[in-house]
Amino acid sequence: MIYVSHQLPVNAPGQPRLDRAAVWDGLVLKANNALPFVPSMTFCEVVARHSDTVFDRDIDFRGARFTERITLEAPHRVVFTRIAGPVLGTIANEIEGSGDDLRLRFSFALVVSGVEGGSAGEQDYADSMTGDYLKAVEATLGAMRKIAADKQAVSA
Repeated sequence: MIYVSHQLPVNAPGQPRLDRAAVWDGLVLKANNALPFVPSMTFCEVVARHSDTVFDRDIDFRGARFTERITLEAPHRVVFTRIAGPVLGTIANEIEGSGDDLRLRFSFALVVSGVEGGSAGEQDYADSMTGDYLKAVEATLGAMRKIAADKQAVSA
């Protein structure tokens, strides 16, 4: 099993300031349509809504099709549970801290079908996947900052 967790500060010098509500709104947007947030994703469509906070989506990520069950745990966590595809497991996006110390944590625990746990093949997949997820964390914050900057420009 592959475990990775990475955290970045939400607010960086010279960037539009985000509060917890703006980050939460961005995570909800990402859950519904990840294409503006995840560079390695080429398809994302909600296919079933089970409630206001639980829905399924199909995605194409790194050339493979997956189905994910999304659970919105307002106002701090979105959980993506892979229920179909060649890599199963759980991905969490969590808002941590408060005020000037707001952080966004992305964590995942994944199992690659047909690859032995602890093998060199699993490690190779983990290394490449980690790079994609770090890009996704940065792209997610970038998209949230762009939304905040656009809102500031409209209200100015």
